[in-house]
Amino acid sequence: METMLAVSKSSQFRQGVQAGVSIAIGYMPIALTFGLLAKTTGLSLFETVLMSLIVYAGAAQYISLNLLSLGTGVFEIVLTTFILNIRHFLMSASLNEKVEQDALWKKALYAFGITDETFAVAATKEGTVTTSYMFGLNAISYGSWVISSGIGHLVGASLPQSLQESMSVALYAMFVGLLVPALKKQRKTIWLAGLAAIANSLFLFVFHFSKGWAIVGATLLAAVIVELFYKESGEADCG
Repeated sequence: METMLAVSKSSQFRQGVQAGVSIAIGYMPIALTFGLLAKTTGLSLFETVLMSLIVYAGAAQYISLNLLSLGTGVFEIVLTTFILNIRHFLMSASLNEKVEQDALWKKALYAFGITDETFAVAATKEGTVTTSYMFGLNAISYGSWVISSGIGHLVGASLPQSLQESMSVALYAMFVGLLVPALKKQRKTIWLAGLAAIANSLFLFVFHFSKGWAIVGATLLAAVIVELFYKESGEADCG
């Protein structure tokens, strides 16, 4: 009986790994770019890999690099990361209804590895999602992100200093690349981006906030205003 259970767990783990292969491949170029930019920002190889190990969140890590380059304080960076990743509470709660019952520490362990991509794969899987499946899915995705980050840093270290310094432009190009498709699809995103830009400018040049707090404040203010506006518009339409 124990042998059959072990075989079943091993099979579920392999299925999770197989399901995560496409995610791992997709993470490689993004993580490589992150490692490269981390090198140009001034992070060491150890710091770069450690950030990917602990944070494991693409958008948050890219924004953290930008905040670090601006000399932002630790608290502002942590708060910004929390705001960006707050959706993970909802994803974890939703996935908890689909996964098998298991020890809390096991759930907490694989919950750390939940990303937008791994959540989508697990949520759309037919039937109950086992703990072994989640560990397999997360293991290959997480490993790809961390290892590729380190490789990106090593590649960046081999580039000429002048090219390393010019690579900082790629960080802004990445943000533009993430923003433009969303702008085309949703008017809400245009309002968010526009209000955040205006609020950030006001906080910086009128109220003389630090750069870190200006970004945090602008993000929160824009999100609240746009959400309230669309909520009121929706209620008005319904009425």
